[in-house]
Amino acid sequence: MTNQSDFSTRIHAVDALRGFAIVSIMLLHNLEHFDVYFLPPNLPDWMVQLDKKIWDTSFFLFAGKSYAIFALLFGLTFFIQTNNQEKKGKDFRLIFAWRLVLLLAFGFINSAFYQGDILTIYAALGFFIIPFSKMNNKAIFIISLLLLAQPIELANLYSAIQNPNLEIANPKSWTYFGKMDSYIKAGSFIDTVYGNLTNGKLAVLQWSHENGRYAHILALFLLGMLGGRVGIFSPSKKNRKIWLKCLLLSFLAFVILYYVQKNILPEIDSKIINRSITIIEKSWTNIAFMLVLVSSFLLLFQSKIGAKILHYLSPIGKMSLSNYIIQSILGSSIYYGFGLGLYKYTGATYSMLLSIVLAIIMGIFSTWWMHKNKRGPLETLWHKATWAFSRK
Repeated sequence: MTNQSDFSTRIHAVDALRGFAIVSIMLLHNLEHFDVYFLPPNLPDWMVQLDKKIWDTSFFLFAGKSYAIFALLFGLTFFIQTNNQEKKGKDFRLIFAWRLVLLLAFGFINSAFYQGDILTIYAALGFFIIPFSKMNNKAIFIISLLLLAQPIELANLYSAIQNPNLEIANPKSWTYFGKMDSYIKAGSFIDTVYGNLTNGKLAVLQWSHENGRYAHILALFLLGMLGGRVGIFSPSKKNRKIWLKCLLLSFLAFVILYYVQKNILPEIDSKIINRSITIIEKSWTNIAFMLVLVSSFLLLFQSKIGAKILHYLSPIGKMSLSNYIIQSILGSSIYYGFGLGLYKYTGATYSMLLSIVLAIIMGIFSTWWMHKNKRGPLETLWHKATWAFSRK
């Protein structure tokens, strides 16, 4: 049915790529003060300008792309786990479903500290890829493309074209996000946890729906699984040529889409049409640039110098669950009102420096831990809980 590669040996490039996604996600979270949007007053003009350049550059490079890399690798992991169990004559689907339940629990723990948590969304959407595990590659690819086309938003666009002058209300997520300051900036730890798990959770779920994230996450899950089936992530001369073609085509697609985004979309007078087209076009632009990042990273990793440098990200990627939750705990403690409250004093420059320091500490800790252990601390707990269930 498929050309399944041997995944008995770990693909270090994938670990490093996952580590790259974690570090870039942490950078954006720090710049946003973990969702506390605040510009410190009385900064010198040169720092205000520097802050703006750092903010614009960081979000241009990683916003909407880092989560997409994470989603792609989530699908790859699903394939690797199911493939390894199939070789032993076992069906991993039920066990994977239990792993998703556990991931959902981890996600709620993370959400208590940071409402922008992505784990709960991945856990919920992960159930939808289980039925695809036995489907042929062609069907999976076609379904992925349909999901990438943003079918719900295309339906909204069709409706908007029928009523181009219809007044549009503000996105519903704004109502929830508008309540954040009351519990994040000045609230106690208990108030923050409660606010994050109630109001904050609804805000993020609604925002993800409004921006077409659900369709694209599921599409990327499927493409990651498909990539695992055909062995595209394994280092080889053949794959190097494939990733080089991917780099060229995705860069060309990005240039065209970005030009449309900056020069054509602003010319659309109808607000309701403009909003739907912008959501669709922006999501495609992000996917195109995500492929630029992924292909560039994997090509660089296949060079000796590149592998030597990027290999330092591998330990971070091997314990990505632990690092993702740890950075949420540290970030909320640094920026929120119950902690140090540094959102009041740090612009993008200082937040980026904090992010670099945290990334270095994360790298040192991950390297030390992985020298002594097979898995990260939360990964170990996840693994034991998974297989404890399967033995019952």
